[in-house]
Amino acid sequence: MLTELTLIHFKSWCDTEALRLAPITGFFGSNSSGKTSLLQSLLLLKQTADSPDNSLVLQFEGNLVSLGDFRSVIFDHDVGSELTFALKWTEPKPITIKDPLNPNRFVAQSPALQFQTTIRGENGSGKSLRLVVSNFRYAVGETAFGMRRKSEQRLDYELFMESEPAASFKFIRNQGRGWQLPSPTKCYGFPDQARAYYQNAGFLSDLELALENLLRRIYYLGPLRAYPERTYLWAGAQPSDMGRAGEQAIDALLSSRDREKSISQGKGRKRMSLEEYVAQWLQTLGLIAEFAVRPVAEGSQIFQVWVKKTQDAPEVLITDVGFGVSQILPVIVLCFYVPEGSTIILEQPEIHLHPSVQAGLADVLIDAVKKRKVQIILESHSEHLLKRLQRRVAEGEWESESVALYFCETEASASKITLLQMDLFGNIENWPKDFFGDQFGEMAETHLSLIHI
Repeated sequence: MLTELTLIHFKSWCDTEALRLAPITGFFGSNSSGKTSLLQSLLLLKQTADSPDNSLVLQFEGNLVSLGDFRSVIFDHDVGSELTFALKWTEPKPITIKDPLNPNRFVAQSPALQFQTTIRGENGSGKSLRLVVSNFRYAVGETAFGMRRKSEQRLDYELFMESEPAASFKFIRNQGRGWQLPSPTKCYGFPDQARAYYQNAGFLSDLELALENLLRRIYYLGPLRAYPERTYLWAGAQPSDMGRAGEQAIDALLSSRDREKSISQGKGRKRMSLEEYVAQWLQTLGLIAEFAVRPVAEGSQIFQVWVKKTQDAPEVLITDVGFGVSQILPVIVLCFYVPEGSTIILEQPEIHLHPSVQAGLADVLIDAVKKRKVQIILESHSEHLLKRLQRRVAEGEWESESVALYFCETEASASKITLLQMDLFGNIENWPKDFFGDQFGEMAETHLSLIHI
């Protein structure tokens, strides 16, 4: 699970400082306050890790995000500044680093990992800007391994190791290997020469793999959801997620049915299929009474989604009911479809939903974290979702330490972030002014208007 994020000189953020990430993390605030940029930083790293092009330091254009170029993402468009990403996360099992020359000796062992990379732009042979990694480092507990540039004039690098307390481990060169190390692979990878030139550097691949696995476990659903369709063609695909617009939600349901996947309801209770569980939540949220995905004919690969608004209502296609069902459907499916332990990024999950459903959505997220051990990171404008989270903390159904809520705002053309301090009873002790608009001001103005009529 991701536990901390730090950004320096990324888009509207000069320096976020260390942001604590919890099982449920919410970013709130006005438009253009930097909320989306926080999510985009993680998606940019994931997109870079997924890219087949190892020569690109950062993959700015892709299926997850389209960010242009370095000039577009560097704070204040100052190409002379350096861009820094830093992550902390925990692994289910400790990462163990042994000395390859002495397998009985542990160099580092911890479930707590860190990664940091610093990137700058330099003028290439032409007028184009070339991205260069100044340094990057991994930390396993209190021991760090990384690469740094040896001089600003040349693109040659060196390995380094840092530990507290100081350790006797040192990277040992192979004889006859006096060449300098080339540039890193992407923004986080040790080049193959690092393992070839040194006798005891083979374990560096484990650090890269740990970061790549973390980024692969990130799943994203954007704010603009696909419109429902009257028919869905399913040819046996097993999607990894819902797609950026949730367009693969029905594919995911059918794939889960085909593989006979089920969700535990707790000890002594019958397991439920994903389709049954989604239907249950749609009923609980008061959106529909029944939900089913059926082929148009026996053996057909064309399916339709049928729903009943109430038990007494006729069964109709999902296209013939309110838009809210199709908008929340990918959110629910994603939360209970992805592998356990995944990190789910949701952008405005409450869009097009009635306030009561927005509030209920908080219960969906809590349920997913409890049952699937997933992590939810969301950007939202929903007062109702936030207040339901507060209520569940007050009721003791959710711990205040398991939620991190932030308020983003713009100050002097830069984004500023405030951690909302929630006590054990769900009260926010530092509620920002006009957090969800000036409600009392609107009521006062209405009252004055009525007086003047």
